[in-house]
Amino acid sequence: MMSVTVNTNYDEVMTRWQPDSQGRLEVAALALFGERGFDDTTVAEIAERAGLTERTFFRHFSDKRDVLFSGASVLQELFVDVVRSAPASTSPLHAAISALDVAGDLLQERRDFARQRHTIISSSAELRERELIKLASLSAAVASALRDRGVAEPTASLTGEVAITVFKVGFERWVTPNETRTLTELMHNSFDDLKTVTSAG
Repeated sequence: MMSVTVNTNYDEVMTRWQPDSQGRLEVAALALFGERGFDDTTVAEIAERAGLTERTFFRHFSDKRDVLFSGASVLQELFVDVVRSAPASTSPLHAAISALDVAGDLLQERRDFARQRHTIISSSAELRERELIKLASLSAAVASALRDRGVAEPTASLTGEVAITVFKVGFERWVTPNETRTLTELMHNSFDDLKTVTSAG
């Protein structure tokens, strides 16, 4: 199995990381996925590298894939909460953009993790499929939140798709090596590009 090159100095990162078991397991898992490949890394090895037990691992994650996707539910809840709480006068699209802005601020602090995660996911067809499912769920959740605001179809679903497409394109630029712009800035750039495309002609 081909391994993925991830620039992780495990010992250095562990000394900086907050002493919580979930964080230690995430760092250990990313290091091992990079060294050995996702498929050839076991839960037992992750727990051992983190200095914890397998029982502790399963208190935080359902399986080793969950290390890479455990934040999906938090992200989805954030999107939904921001869309639902937007002022009544806010347009559907701008309610969704507000959610992108909040998500961008939240994720910005975990850029190194996001870059490593993206490298690992890109190396596996199984993980890429799960990532697409996560994005589809985000789009559906945004559409549902918009319907709760009284937005009719197909506007609600279309807005959800647009928002998550902007998120996806901005995110993929953000995790590119040597990219220094923030995720929020890149998502706004993607939205501007989309407006240019839709206004052409």
